[in-house]
Amino acid sequence: MPQLPVFNTRGEQVGEITLSAELFAAPISEPSMHQVVVAYLAAQRQGTHATLTRGRVRGGGRKPWRQKGTGRARVGSTRSPLWRAGGVTFGPAPRDYRFKVHRRVRRLALRSAFSSKALAEDIIVLDDLAMAEPKTKLMKEILGNLKVANKALIITGEPAQNVYLSARNIPGIAVTFAPVVNVYDLLHHDKLIMTRGAVAKIEEVFARA
Repeated sequence: MPQLPVFNTRGEQVGEITLSAELFAAPISEPSMHQVVVAYLAAQRQGTHATLTRGRVRGGGRKPWRQKGTGRARVGSTRSPLWRAGGVTFGPAPRDYRFKVHRRVRRLALRSAFSSKALAEDIIVLDDLAMAEPKTKLMKEILGNLKVANKALIITGEPAQNVYLSARNIPGIAVTFAPVVNVYDLLHHDKLIMTRGAVAKIEEVFARA
C-alpha cells in the first residue's frame, strides 16, 4: 500500500498515512479516463447554438418571377440559401451533447486518475485545513509552505466555505470536497492537496467497485 507523509499548514511533516491500494495503486486505464473527460466536457456545453433555415427566415413568400419565359433559373423564394439574406444550409440546431458513461467506467477512471497522481508523487496530504475566516493571504502562505507553485486542487472532506473563499482569487487553485470530486479536475491540476478527512471520505465512497 502506498504511504505518504502528512504535513501541517506550516509545511512540517507531522506523520504518515497509508493510502488504499485499491484506489491509489490501481492499474491505470487511459481509455476510461479519456472517455469520462470527454463526457464531462460535453456536458458543460450549453447546446443553444442555432441558425435560421430557409423556412425560418422572414419573408420570401412570394415567387420573385414567373417559372418560365424569363431566361432565368427557376426560383421559388428569395430566402433560398443561394440568395443573400437567405437561410442557412445544414446549420447547427439546439441539442444536448451529454452522453452516459457506465458507472463501472467512471469508477475505473477515478481510480486511474488517483493512481496516476500517486505514481507521479503529485499528492500532498494535510493534517487539517480549518480556517476561522476567509483569508487569501493566509491561503497563499499555506501554499508557499507546501511549495505549491502550479495549478493545484484542494480537496476537503466536507464543504469548507472559508477555504473556498480564501482560494478562489488565487490563479490556478481550485477547491472541491471529496464526494463530488471528478476525473477532469484531478487530471487538470498538477497537484492534489487533500486533508486526512478527504482521504478517508474518498476511500469510503470510491474504493468500492
